Amino acid sequence: MAMASKTTTATEVEIFGNVYNVRGEKDPEYLQELAGLVDTRMREISQQVATVDSAKIAILAALNIADELFQCQRHEEGSRVDVEEKVAVLAGELDKALKA
Repeated sequence: MAMASKTTTATEVEIFGNVYNVRGEKDPEYLQELAGLVDTRMREISQQVATVDSAKIAILAALNIADELFQCQRHEEGSRVDVEEKVAVLAGELDKALKA
């Protein structure tokens, strides 16, 4: 049985004044949106730090974006745990009510 191959496309994006050709399986608009996020974050950081080294600015932007991702993941996991705890409590109450 042949496996379907995923189509990759090349998309030209601009990040912090540099043009990159990015290959990916995602929609080119999505890749542009990602590049826009990175560009915006790098520009914000470049206004806050004394360095003009784009590699250092890129690393700071990556750390900033990674922090945002981790915070979202922790929030989602915390929400999931809250829901699981509530379900367990309600299941216990339902069990008691059914036995009464």
